[in-house]
Amino acid sequence: MLLVLEKYEKIKEIILPTLGKERQKTYSPFLPICPETGQVLEVPIIEIKKKGGKIIYKNGSKKIETEVTNGKCKLQWKVDWAMRWYAFDVDYEMYGKDLIESAILSSKICQTLGKKSPNGFAYELFLDEKGEKISKSKGNGITIEQWLKYASPESLALYMYQNPKRAKKLYADVVPKAVDEYLSCIDKFSEQDTQHRLLNPVWHVHNGNPPKEKSVMPFSFLLNLVGTSNAADKDVLWKFIKKYKKDIKASEHPILDSLVEYALKYFKDIVQPNKKHRKPNEKEKKALQDLVNRLNDCKDQMDPEAIQTIVYSVGKDNGYKENLREWFKAIYEIIFGDQDGPRMGFFISFFGIKETIELINKCIK
Repeated sequence: MLLVLEKYEKIKEIILPTLGKERQKTYSPFLPICPETGQVLEVPIIEIKKKGGKIIYKNGSKKIETEVTNGKCKLQWKVDWAMRWYAFDVDYEMYGKDLIESAILSSKICQTLGKKSPNGFAYELFLDEKGEKISKSKGNGITIEQWLKYASPESLALYMYQNPKRAKKLYADVVPKAVDEYLSCIDKFSEQDTQHRLLNPVWHVHNGNPPKEKSVMPFSFLLNLVGTSNAADKDVLWKFIKKYKKDIKASEHPILDSLVEYALKYFKDIVQPNKKHRKPNEKEKKALQDLVNRLNDCKDQMDPEAIQTIVYSVGKDNGYKENLREWFKAIYEIIFGDQDGPRMGFFISFFGIKETIELINKCIK
């Protein structure tokens, strides 16, 4: 703060040309804090005392003298930004493209304070699901805090790392996709040679040492499992996971264990409020009953691909041969309350033949 006071005139010379005529008359890098109310004041500074580290400002009819240190003043934000670079020896700063001009000014101020300004990187804006810029006041996106409630810091790092020059959508539906992409990158890493590992984002996310744990299932699949199993806690969800892989242990799969927690939170807050299960029409009811009949002949440990073939076959035999997409869309809307969902062969194998039959019967009654 004392250094800003020392360079007071030079800093004003940088900022004033960017302001309107009226604002130029009253601008100061310092914002005094009212000793009575604690409010930050944007008032004219009528005198500076560099030796004493003080300023004199006018508040109404009063002339008030105050220190610029000891929490008695704040800095205008562009000056504050530069001061933080200076104080913390920042050598790299990322910022949205809407702050490019501000970054240029803060860089000049940092240099005026006596240090090299950090290397900068301007990234594109974050957008909501409609393609509009997100803002806290509108609440039309998700915050970093919300992301970290529903997914790991590493998934967020991967999301931020990729395509920084491209505008990105940042809303709740993006999170599961980002998590699954992170898991996919982890799985690929162990099979890649050195050159391709360096091109894999997780090498950078984990400073060259990504975890070796192989993913058991996608995060999106876990979300479907939470919904269909009515799992309210980790223990219930882990019972289904162990049904699919008997010898699996949470202690040996820390990533999966954390995904279970994230899935429960995400489903409760984001998915469940938007679920819209619909009743099947007669054609759909007949097809789903046929699926139940054929699943009754299946063994519980049947191969997922074999089950998937049965689901395809039922669709073809019940009027969906020319448009199997409609068949699966009907399954997802009726059973999962959504327009898309998991690969059914894998889901049925994982969830259990008996449990799936009970689930379908409940939906077609």
